[in-house]
Formats: sequence, C-alpha cells, structure tokens
Amino acid sequence: MNSLATSLRPAPSVLPGWGITMGLTLTWLSLIILIPLAGVFIKSAGLGWDEFWRLALDPRTVAALKLSFGAALIAAGVNVVFGFLAAWVLVRYEFPGKRLFDAAIDLPFALPTAVAGLAFTALYAPNGWLGSWLVPLGIKVAYTPLGIVVALIFIGLPFVVRSVQPVLADFDRELEEASATLGATRLQTVVKVILPALLPSLLTGFALAFARGVGEYGSIIFIAGNIPYVSEIAPLLIVIRLEEFNYAGATSIAAIMLVISFALLLLINLLQAWNRRRTGIQA
Repeated sequence: MNSLATSLRPAPSVLPGWGITMGLTLTWLSLIILIPLAGVFIKSAGLGWDEFWRLALDPRTVAALKLSFGAALIAAGVNVVFGFLAAWVLVRYEFPGKRLFDAAIDLPFALPTAVAGLAFTALYAPNGWLGSWLVPLGIKVAYTPLGIVVALIFIGLPFVVRSVQPVLADFDRELEEASATLGATRLQTVVKVILPALLPSLLTGFALAFARGVGEYGSIIFIAGNIPYVSEIAPLLIVIRLEEFNYAGATSIAAIMLVISFALLLLINLLQAWNRRRTGIQA
C-alpha cells in the first residue's frame, strides 16, 4: 500500500505547486499575448470575407507586405552568414579590443530605433558621408528598399551572434582534430562537422532576426522614404490607416501579418525539430 502511494506521488519540483504556477503562466500568457491577438482576428472576422479580402488584396497593401517580409528574410539571411563569422571571431580568437567589440554587438538592443534610423539616413542620404560616394556609382541606399535591408541587418545581427556564440563556445574541438586526423580539409570540417552542430542555433538566430525585422518600425521610417509601392513597409501602412480612421483596413493588414509570421516561424521550428532528430542533438 505504501509503495502504491509513493508511486502516485508527484515528482518533486524546484518550483512547488504545479497547478498554481501553470495557472499563473497561462493567465499571464493570455493577458499579454493571446487575448490581444485574438482581438485582432475577432475584429477582422466582423468585416466579412468579401470586405476582408478586398482590403487585404489592395495593391498598396500587397506591395507593403511583400517589402516587409522580403526585406526581413533577406536581412535575416545576411545576418546568418556574417553573424556566424562574428561569433566565430569572438569565440576562437584573442585580439586587442575584443571586449569592446563584443559589447558593441549588443548596441542595437539598447539604442533607440529612431536614433539608428536617423544615423543611417545621415550616412546614406545623397549628401551624406557614405551616400555622396555611393550615389555617383549608381548605388542609392537611402529612400529605397536597399536602405530598409541595411537597417534590418543592423537590428538583427545581435540575435544571430548571441544565439550561435554560446553553442560555438561549448563545441568540442576534439571533433575538429579528429576530422583533420581522418584527412578532412578545413572546408570539409566546417561543412560536415561544425555547421550541422550549429544549425539549430543558426535557425534560432534567423527566426529571431526575421521576427524582429518584420515588425520593425522606428529604424526604417526615416531611411525608407515611405514611398507607396516602393519603400513603404506594412507597419507604417497600418499606422497610416489608423490615422485615416480606417480601422478595418489596419486590422486586415495586422491579421495577415500575424498569419504569415506565425506560419513562417512554425516552419522554422519544424525545421529545427527535424534537424535535432536527424543529428541526434537534444533540445
């Protein structure tokens, strides 16, 4: 009888009271995330399908959505490459000013986004420090989609570096030595030994940078120029619709952004889970 009671007793936990903590977690999650997001879909449902799709498929809305998601995907992809290289340098090499360089990686986290946008505009405007050199070469950054990508690369880089850096620091370097002993080149070692171990963290950094880029506003509106059908992002279009008191149009854009963002992030998480199963890496 005592053994039966012992087997039915819940396992000890660091945080006692599973029911209370779980209830508080769900309540907080609902208040902060689920209820506000549900409000967007409920408001959209009140429009009716015909009106919703009419607002959602407006050419200006479609152009803004393409730019927001396309620029975010490109910037996140660039950050995966250069974020990996930055993390590699910080982990594998010692050089003067390393701590300062490491701290500078986190600067986009602390810097107000409007300040970053103004700085990029001053640099890349046709009469700016860099723009005055690039425009004569036919490279126009400010007030173009390229300027948006540049701003998103700036704000998304820390997510990739900070996702990859601890994994790379804990990577067993004996695996590299074993690969070299077996005759593998440095490129083969990177491609077949190091990158598979880092792939989950790279995907995590990509997802975080992409998510931040889709919803970014402050660092973009100054350098973008906000030209409809050219450099107008979806978050700005939502603000414009609200200023026009077109709440239905703003809600439809927000609902589409939520659905697309959730679908892409779900796909990235499924890829992470598949990679863990394939490589045998535990989450």
